[in-house]
Amino acid sequence: MSQTVPTREQIEDLRRSHIAEYPDFPTPGVLFRDITPLLRDAGALREVIRYWMSLLPADIEYVVGTEARGFVLGAPLAYELGAGFVPVRKAGKLPGSPATLRYDLEYGSAVVQIPENSLPVGARTLVVDDLLATGGTAAATIELTRRFGVELLGASFLIELEGLQGRRKLPDVPLTTVWSIPN
Repeated sequence: MSQTVPTREQIEDLRRSHIAEYPDFPTPGVLFRDITPLLRDAGALREVIRYWMSLLPADIEYVVGTEARGFVLGAPLAYELGAGFVPVRKAGKLPGSPATLRYDLEYGSAVVQIPENSLPVGARTLVVDDLLATGGTAAATIELTRRFGVELLGASFLIELEGLQGRRKLPDVPLTTVWSIPN
């Protein structure tokens, strides 16, 4: 494993070789991007994490990751950054009295929750997930995270599907992405 940050070209090569595409899944007209090939290749995942870290602001204290792939990617980012990790879960998965937010999606509604007392006021916090598509889940996660009074440094995604314009739902949030794909 090299200690240098991979080049943009190397990262693009990893996208082409480690992100599988499945047309018409889960419904006709959708092109599903599967990160499983990246996750199963430890060396490639390390390279992507190293590159991703080079895009992020300094002094992140907490990474907030959205269920489920935001856990898979956010936890190693947090570890490498020396930051804490806080999971955002679907409703009914957390004990106690978690902070809760119901939000609308294009096909219904959903609920996200963060464990109570998990983020101190003023903490330098970054929201992480695998995919920015229409932006609904990201916007809800950010709104819920802000309820803790944190300093939100931004949101960061492995993949952004540009054509779905999810950035429009996050106009005041600094965003970083490893890979931006037209759609």
